[in-house]
Amino acid sequence: MKDLVEFIARSVVDDPDSVRVTETSGERTLILELRVAEADMGKVIGKAGRVAEAMRTLLKVGAARQGKRVVLQII
Repeated sequence: MKDLVEFIARSVVDDPDSVRVTETSGERTLILELRVAEADMGKVIGKAGRVAEAMRTLLKVGAARQGKRVVLQII
């Protein structure tokens, strides 16, 4: 799932080298922290949060198959 977030973020931003994804996992919860350049923050979030919400939806589907819960934090 970390690779999926990184791929989507790199596809959207102007500076793909600044994209960093950190993964922290517990027993049933997976936390992904997405860091991008400050200038690209709006592109990752999207208009009215649509891009971020779409990424979260894809992650929830993948996590449900594994019986886990996923949280995406955009920093």
